[in-house]
Amino acid sequence: MSELIQVVQHDDVRELRMARAPVNALDDALCAALLEALQGAFDDGVAGVLLSGNERVFSAGLDVPSLLSHGDDRAALHASWSAFFNVARTLAGAPMPVAAALTGHAPAGGCALALCCDYRVMTRSADPARPLQIGLNETQVGLAVPDGIQHLMRRVVGVHRAERLLVTGAMIPAEQAEAIGLVDALADDAAATVAQALRWLQEMARLPRAPQRKTRQIARADVRAALNRVDLDEFINDWYQPDAQAALQAMVARLRK
Repeated sequence: MSELIQVVQHDDVRELRMARAPVNALDDALCAALLEALQGAFDDGVAGVLLSGNERVFSAGLDVPSLLSHGDDRAALHASWSAFFNVARTLAGAPMPVAAALTGHAPAGGCALALCCDYRVMTRSADPARPLQIGLNETQVGLAVPDGIQHLMRRVVGVHRAERLLVTGAMIPAEQAEAIGLVDALADDAAATVAQALRWLQEMARLPRAPQRKTRQIARADVRAALNRVDLDEFINDWYQPDAQAALQAMVARLRK
């Protein structure tokens, strides 16, 4: 298995821990490693999959400097975004339950991957002045959120609240995320967060497998359909708009300071 993914087996549940320092930014290599690890879990018939990150960041989302390095190479940019959406669709279409252990921040693509999972546990903020946060903050960095990704937010927090969060690109603290249903549960620290997500998966595994999985497949059909209707060509057209490029370049400049 790639060094970008640490695999931990918990009886019949497999944890896939993203390990691309420092913030699990989703570049082509990490997306490929995630796809390989997920397919391996599917092939091995595990009872559940647990997706986790590090104690600072679950995933910071797409690796924007890497994406910007493609410049005007539209084909390369298309391939990179396709890699991400392939991971999202694979998570959404997993044949077994998938839980996300959010032990750190989950902005943008990190939030999107978490929303593709069945169940989300997030670590409580140890310092109220510096809370752990989650959200689809694309508009703040110059990108429009595709309808398919917006659907993932709407289905867990409701249409009106999703509109407010999406349009403003809000990042919200873990406690607020739990209050509105964006995450399902909170835990006191990273270890407890992983343990809570693992307990949920183990509870799911105790149910009669065939009816549970059939019911789950029906209940999550909208998630799969939403991701399948993402228009990547339109998204890339928006990527190259002057205001989007200006905002993305400004974000990268801030990261380099």
